[in-house]
Amino acid sequence: MKINFPLMALAIGAFGIGVTEFSPMGMLPVIADDLGISIPTTGILISAYAFGVLVGAPVMTLLFANMPRRRLLVLSMGIFTLGNLMSALADSYSALMISRIITSFNHGVFFGVGAVVATQLVPPNQRAGAVAAMFSGLTIATVGGVPLASFVGTTLGWRNAFLGIAAIGLVAMIALRFSLPPLVNQEKANIRNELAVLSKGSVLAALLLTVVGASSMFTVFTYIVPILQQETHASTTFVTAMLVLYGVGLAVGNVLGGRYADRTLYGTLIVSLIAVILLLVIFTVTMSSSVVVVPLIFLWGIASFAVVPPLQSLVVQEASEAPNLASAMNIGAFNLGNAVGAALGGGVISAGLGLPAVALAGAGTALLGLLMVLVASRRKTSFALSTCPE
Repeated sequence: MKINFPLMALAIGAFGIGVTEFSPMGMLPVIADDLGISIPTTGILISAYAFGVLVGAPVMTLLFANMPRRRLLVLSMGIFTLGNLMSALADSYSALMISRIITSFNHGVFFGVGAVVATQLVPPNQRAGAVAAMFSGLTIATVGGVPLASFVGTTLGWRNAFLGIAAIGLVAMIALRFSLPPLVNQEKANIRNELAVLSKGSVLAALLLTVVGASSMFTVFTYIVPILQQETHASTTFVTAMLVLYGVGLAVGNVLGGRYADRTLYGTLIVSLIAVILLLVIFTVTMSSSVVVVPLIFLWGIASFAVVPPLQSLVVQEASEAPNLASAMNIGAFNLGNAVGAALGGGVISAGLGLPAVALAGAGTALLGLLMVLVASRRKTSFALSTCPE
């Protein structure tokens, strides 16, 4: 795919959102110490953000359903910039909580509408690749942006980190305004149709598959640091290196997932989920070996994020007559999967089953996703055969 400046602008916005979503995890002790609260209490900021995404995705999408797409995306990043600026100026826990919730309201509508816009900027046979190009900003954020923001937060103060993230939002606003075409809606959006699409079985199945796929990833990733520390007996430097390596794997998986999904969407999902299952099962029995862990984490990163572009494309495809709300809801579904996966992994640990069992639980969740994909693929094939003229 040639250089596409509108897609690059979307990727910049995705980069900023990825940094603001995940960097607070690395700044929890600093924020807690500065505001005089406990780390668990500070952690509620992360849960509040995820909840804001779930609520904000449908609300923002429906509220601005008839706004031209370029203007809506610029508005979304304006909310992002304002929220992060408020975080930088927050002088209390409640003020920071409010600012984080405000920031989260841009998340679902930006990724949801942005994914639909991305598919409109390229030929039909490059749509999944276009979604992957947009999501590349998110994967780059995990590799470099989040560690950098955490470093700035630790050394220069967490408020300065949020101030830097707000600056990214301003850059994204400018890039979107001057690179995207106006994208004026040809027809007035029918909110009833947008809501009706969510009742379609195929759309609901695609959204559920996103929840399951994200759950598999976050069941393990949420607890990867204690796994490496306690099972692999890794040093802080090794753990940091593995997080960066996993982020690189996510970036590679995003590219591969987008490229191959344009050829065979269901085939890409099936191969990726099988790879996740096998890698996590192997990880379960070899996590004590630092030599084996290195390639496993990289490959797991590739496989776990290779499912994201095809899943987003699948939702847009199944809700083609009114895709905006469904696409935004898919982002909320991903965040719900984040919460479900973290809870599943935590439940395994609380039950005393041990950290290796967390990886096994992730593999089990991926197996459930694989079964769902196989069923959906078979139904799709049966429908296509039944509608073919003899």
